[in-house]
Amino acid sequence: MQQPIGIFDSGLGGLTVANAVQKALPQERIIYFGDAAHLPYGDKSAATIQAYSVKICDVLLSKNCKAILIACNSASAAAYELIKAYVGSRAHVMNVIDPVISFLFEKYQGRKVGLIGTKQTVGSNVYAHKLADQAPSISFAALATPLLVPMIEEGFHNNSISEVIIHQYLSDETLNGIEALILGCTHYPLIQSQIEDYYQHRVDVIDASQIVAASFAEMLAEKELKSTGKSEPNAFLVSDITPSFERAASLFFGHKVHLEKHMLWE
Repeated sequence: MQQPIGIFDSGLGGLTVANAVQKALPQERIIYFGDAAHLPYGDKSAATIQAYSVKICDVLLSKNCKAILIACNSASAAAYELIKAYVGSRAHVMNVIDPVISFLFEKYQGRKVGLIGTKQTVGSNVYAHKLADQAPSISFAALATPLLVPMIEEGFHNNSISEVIIHQYLSDETLNGIEALILGCTHYPLIQSQIEDYYQHRVDVIDASQIVAASFAEMLAEKELKSTGKSEPNAFLVSDITPSFERAASLFFGHKVHLEKHMLWE
C-alpha cells in the first residue's frame, strides 16, 4: 500500500522517532508534522493537547496517511483514545507509550524502573496505571522534568548548562534505586549520553524511539500496509518554522530538509 505514514509531535523531539521509523521502514514515505507554534505540550491542559492533536490529524488525513504515529508522550497520554475514535477507520493509530509498556513487561519484571517526562505525561499517571495493570511486579517511579524540553529546543544540550540541569533532576530522591530509566519524552534521546554519564552506565537508559519504531513496523506488517517503495520524498510540515527545528531535521536525516509551514488555524 503506497500511502504515506503520518508522524507528529509538538516540536523537534519526534524526529528521533521519525528517524528510527525511517531506518526500520526505509521504503515508507513519512509525512511529519511538528507543532512548533504550540510547543511544549507538556505544560498544556489535556483539552488543549487534544484540540491540537485533532487538527494535526486532519492535516495528516488530508495527505492520505494510512497510519498515524503519535510521536509525543504528552499527546499519547492526553489524546490517544480521542484520536483513535476520531480517526476511526480512516487510518491506524499508534502511540509511543504502549510499546514501551510491553517492552518493560518482557524485560524488567520484579525490578525498579524510573521515568522522566513532561508535567503532562507524569501527571497523567498513564505509565503507572498501565504498569499496575500489566506488570504489577515492577516498582515504578516518575519525575517531571519540565525544563528539559525548552532547554533542548533552544539548543542547550550536551554542554555545561544542560549538565547542571540534568544532574539536578536525576539526583532527586524519587529516582533512588532505579535499575532502568525510561526517557518519557521524544526530545530526551538528544541528551541520552549525558544521562548515561550521570549514572556511569549503571542504569539502563531506555530510548523509546527504537522500541516504538519496531512496534510500528510490526503493526504495518500485520495490517498488510507496508509499501514496496517510495514514490515521493518525505515531507516535513511545521506550524511555525524555527532555526532549531530546521537544524535538527537536517541533522537527523543527514541532508538539508525543506520545511513547509502549515498553520493549524488560519
